[in-house]
Amino acid sequence: MRWSPGLLFLMMLVACSSPGGGDSSSTAPAAAPESAATEDDWTVLFDGSSLDGWRGYNAETMPPGWKIEGDVLTFDDGAKTSDAEYEGGKDIIYGAREFDNFELVLDWKIPAGGNSGIFYHVKEGYGGPPEVAPEYQLIDDENYTKIHDISAYNAGLGYGPELQDWQSTGADYAMYPAPMEGRNLKPAGEWNTSRILFTPERAEYWLNGKLVVNFVPWSDDWQKRRDSGKWSHAPDYGKFKSGYIGLQDHDSALWFRNIKIREL
Repeated sequence: MRWSPGLLFLMMLVACSSPGGGDSSSTAPAAAPESAATEDDWTVLFDGSSLDGWRGYNAETMPPGWKIEGDVLTFDDGAKTSDAEYEGGKDIIYGAREFDNFELVLDWKIPAGGNSGIFYHVKEGYGGPPEVAPEYQLIDDENYTKIHDISAYNAGLGYGPELQDWQSTGADYAMYPAPMEGRNLKPAGEWNTSRILFTPERAEYWLNGKLVVNFVPWSDDWQKRRDSGKWSHAPDYGKFKSGYIGLQDHDSALWFRNIKIREL
């Protein structure tokens, strides 16, 4: 059968525009972890205008010092003692609902010497979230030990003259270390973006678009680390498979924004 030049041109256009046409898929960059999700898949935990759902750990209200400035959730360490009537923990949780398997994304920044963390699977009734909840560490790696009197921390927290990889930003604190180099970590005072993906098969900690930590929750390796390290005397650490999302007040100013989560 003979084809006219016009028909051949039309068929070439159709082939190039159809799925699978050409080889662009072989050279396209890998999609970011959240790229497959639509906006409808996400639950906004903080939208910049309301603290609905947030409260102190073991409390009914927000601890002193936590407030909204502009569209940012902030903690003013100088104001935390202003409310003598407050009863509860100084860390905060999103207490409207619990989550089990999820993807959590947020922006954060800390000052020079700052320290904080992101908790998940938080349960109340303990002295604080660290007794039970895994923590994505947030800290000023460069300046923390230079600014603080480390001798005051050695006994209780294990800090030494320099931060170790299990204490650094992006680490699963005191469990799985984050590399001290190549994390795309921005310095104190600048915004960073963190992402946590959690399922029983795999947990991933991302920092500014780069995977820095991954592990298998409740695996033999996880259990060995849990039983032989900092949490050996915290019998309920990490055992819960669902719980609240939390943010840590560790005696420094803090800034958070664009906090959202989706269930997996």
